[in-house]
Amino acid sequence: MAVLWAIALPAFAADGPSTAPSVPAAAVTPAPGGRLFDAGALLVAARQDPASLGPLSIGTPDAGLLLNPRPFPEGPFWTVRDSREAWATDETIEFVVDAIEAVEARYPGSPRLVIGDISNPAGGRLGRHRSHQVGRDADIGFYYLRGEADSFRTARKKDLDLPRTWALVRAFVTETDVDRIFVDRSLISVLYAQAVAEGEARGWLNDIFGRTSEKGIIQHERRHRDHMHVRFFNRQAQENGRIAYPVLVETGTAPPPLVKHRVRQGETLGALARRYGTSVSAIRAANGLRTTRLRAGRSYTIPIRRTPPDAGPVVVPHRRLPPEVAARVVASEPSGTAEADTAAAEQR
Repeated sequence: MAVLWAIALPAFAADGPSTAPSVPAAAVTPAPGGRLFDAGALLVAARQDPASLGPLSIGTPDAGLLLNPRPFPEGPFWTVRDSREAWATDETIEFVVDAIEAVEARYPGSPRLVIGDISNPAGGRLGRHRSHQVGRDADIGFYYLRGEADSFRTARKKDLDLPRTWALVRAFVTETDVDRIFVDRSLISVLYAQAVAEGEARGWLNDIFGRTSEKGIIQHERRHRDHMHVRFFNRQAQENGRIAYPVLVETGTAPPPLVKHRVRQGETLGALARRYGTSVSAIRAANGLRTTRLRAGRSYTIPIRRTPPDAGPVVVPHRRLPPEVAARVVASEPSGTAEADTAAAEQR
């Protein structure tokens, strides 16, 4: 049994990749334009006025919830496919918009991009998805040579506007707190070749594409030939959620946490409900089950009533920047000594 999302003071572990050895982890700092409450003020607000906390991303992408979400707005450079399933945190919206606007800045007159599923307004399970539960996953379309699309289209190399699509991926990696980008391997190889053709540093590409590390940002996922699935870290929404969650459960604002259970041969829903002090209907709802049948060897999400200890504070990795960008960052933030500046450059 493994705790999927469980938040007890003082800390919560962010799901996501460890960084490459050369990339240090960063302590949580306020998101641009956002704020982190001190713990005391946050707990008071959680008890008295939970809406004042703003969006909270609680748990993991495949077992969590989203509180106080924002609807993804319409804009001049993108279109939202279904607004009912496009609720997110402020940070997720900001990251997606920033990346799309970066493409427009480089390639003016780009066709509008399709924004697909993000999360339900209350988070939790979203249709056929196992993830998309906490407002930090966004399905994003591609740029096509045929121009604007009104929905996702299965893509091959000859279909893609590769310069714009690579520019979008590059912007996610360099300008946002991205965790993962999931896409079909047939398109990964095409994007890698495009990046090489544009003169990107191979060492950096091999890192983010996972060719020299198991912690690559860009990873293969089946059934992702018509869109990319982008997952973000949220410094503000995760950290505020981590601290406020026990109070939100206590006051009934948020539901209790979940655990994951791998089913053994012969186990039934009724037995699991008794073991964890929950109900068959709650387990079925958490897993989108239409019947009471369980599959041995498969892991299922189980709602529980108690909040187990959490695993540590939210840690957001530094962005994995290409050499020339990292050099500019270091140059723009001098420490005052050449030795310290050199050390900072080597860390990045």
